[in-house]
Amino acid sequence: MALNDRIVITGIGLTAPNGNNLAEFRQSLLEGRSGVVRYETRYMPPVLAGVCTFDERRYQSRRDVRRGTRAGSVAIYCANEAIRDAGIDWDRQDRSRVGVYLGITEHGNVETENEIYEISQFDYDTTVWSHHHNPRTVANNPAGEVTLNLGITGPHLTVGAACAAGNAGFIQAVQMLRLEEVDLAVAGGVSESIHTFGIFASFQSQGALASHEDPAKASRPFDIDRNGIVVAEGGGICTLERLPDAVRRGATIYGEITGYAMNSDASDFVLPNSERQAECMRLALSRAGLRPQDIDLVSSHATATEQGDIEEATALNAVFEGCSTAINNTKSFIGHAMGAAGALELLGNLPSFDDGIAHATINVDSPDPRCRLDHLVACEPRDLGTIRRILNNSFGMLGINSVLIVQKYEG
Repeated sequence: MALNDRIVITGIGLTAPNGNNLAEFRQSLLEGRSGVVRYETRYMPPVLAGVCTFDERRYQSRRDVRRGTRAGSVAIYCANEAIRDAGIDWDRQDRSRVGVYLGITEHGNVETENEIYEISQFDYDTTVWSHHHNPRTVANNPAGEVTLNLGITGPHLTVGAACAAGNAGFIQAVQMLRLEEVDLAVAGGVSESIHTFGIFASFQSQGALASHEDPAKASRPFDIDRNGIVVAEGGGICTLERLPDAVRRGATIYGEITGYAMNSDASDFVLPNSERQAECMRLALSRAGLRPQDIDLVSSHATATEQGDIEEATALNAVFEGCSTAINNTKSFIGHAMGAAGALELLGNLPSFDDGIAHATINVDSPDPRCRLDHLVACEPRDLGTIRRILNNSFGMLGINSVLIVQKYEG
């Protein structure tokens, strides 16, 4: 592979329900701290959710927060944190050569629900409808808010890819850097999902909304007592650069993206397809020039739905049977952060390149035999000694699958 085709991660910004930067997030994952709490939402009894506590005002004025969106605030916080972490001299950066590529599951539902509720208090008089509605609800909003906040004049896109979106944001950035359309990419995924009652009501109608008397034990991937999804908000955004550029400026390199793939099930609106998931993993491995046994750790997508976990376990066994590859899951800590899920799950595992530890999958008290995974890291972290390659799974509704492979950078 040509040097300019090698793309590396040089800065990380995130907010998760159990941490507002990588150090906090990683520590919570290693110490088994959940970020799931009871949460009030409109028209429903209290639900369980992963709620972020980042400071919206760190990089925005009160007016900007009021005018914009929650997804925009998540994105702005994470993007600024990533750029600062990367040590980029922003005043000297050619911002016309910066691209913003953010994965989202959905956007605009929060604002639409809120505004309809507001006019309902005025007998549905549309003269009180907010003139900010259109810029708040257009699909490119979170990425666009980042460009406004940071003065970025290069291209910006949101990538709508359901719960495969976090990986998709990274993949779009890799492609644009390799095409030399941009010199720096701000990429990842964001979600504001907990602020719309509709997502909770829909999962409840589907019989897929998690419940538990202890919020910290509600998200139970691969456990026989799992009963659904814990909805979460969050964001995970990185700066990505071509390797020569990163080396030239002496950047810290968190990892190198060496393989990726996306495909479609074409089989059902919501039920996953293990064959297509396995094909997606194999395609990513092939593009990276790797064999399954070359992967040290798989970050699973598992959402704690009955069939979803079974299908992914089936796919993982089809690809990694006979390998000693460890498997873990981050949703057990924070719930399902939708468009941010794949990004957060990858970022929480990246420090394992340095410490060799795979964080646990918590709440697997009674493993479901239908989800048999011989090397699942359950209940306690596992010291693997050396971790050089991570495969990150993210799968979404309407049968969209994404896989990203990141390798430890060793010069």
